[in-house]
Amino acid sequence: MAGCRRPTTEMGEVCKRVAPSVREEEEEEENGDGGGVDPAAESSSAKLYEDVPEMPLMALNHISRLCKSIDASVRFYVKALGFVLIHRPPALDFNGAWLFNYGVGIHLVQRDDARRAPDVNPGDLDPMDNHISFQCEDMEMMEKRLNEMGIEYMKRTINEEEGSPIDQLFFKDPDGFMIEICNCENLELVPAGALGRLRLPRDRHNPPLRMAAAGNDEA
Repeated sequence: MAGCRRPTTEMGEVCKRVAPSVREEEEEEENGDGGGVDPAAESSSAKLYEDVPEMPLMALNHISRLCKSIDASVRFYVKALGFVLIHRPPALDFNGAWLFNYGVGIHLVQRDDARRAPDVNPGDLDPMDNHISFQCEDMEMMEKRLNEMGIEYMKRTINEEEGSPIDQLFFKDPDGFMIEICNCENLELVPAGALGRLRLPRDRHNPPLRMAAAGNDEA
C-alpha cells in the first residue's frame, strides 16, 4: 500500500499560480502592482470568452464507465464510496447499472471486445492519469474505509507551503479507473477574468426522489 508522498516542486508551483496565498496578495498590493493582476493576461482572458453566450448548463449529471463486471463495480461504488443503486430506464436493453449520490450519477456499462475504456491505466497510481475527484469532509474516515476494504491507495498532501494544504487519496476501481478523494475546499477558486460566468450547482439539477413501491422501507 502506497505511503504518504510529499508534493513535488512542480505541483506546488501549479497550485501557487492558481491560488496565491493571502500574504502574497497583500505583498503585491503593497508593492503597487494591483494585487498581482496582469492587465495583459486579463485582456487575453477576456478575449477567450468573446462570442460565448451564457450556457444553460446546470451541473455535472453523471459519468459513464465501461466495466468488465457490473456486479463487482456496483459493489465497489456502493461499499467504498456510498453510492446508491437507482432505477434504470427499461429502454436501455444492454447490461448496466445506474448509481447516484452527492449530486452526481455513475452509469455503468458492461464492457465487451468492441467497447473498451481507453482512459484506463492498469499500472501504478499516477495522479496525472485521467480520474474523477470527490470532495470529502473527513479524510481520516475515508482512509480508514479504504484500509478496511483492502484497497490500495496513494496518500499525499500538496500546497502546504502556501498555507492551504490539500490532502489527497488516489485509488482505482475494479477496472483500473482512478478516483481521487480530497479536501479541495482548502484551495481558493480564482476565476481567470471570468467571475461573472461562474454558475454554481443548484439543487434543481438533482432528479426528483420517488419513494419505492409499497413493501420497501427505503427510497
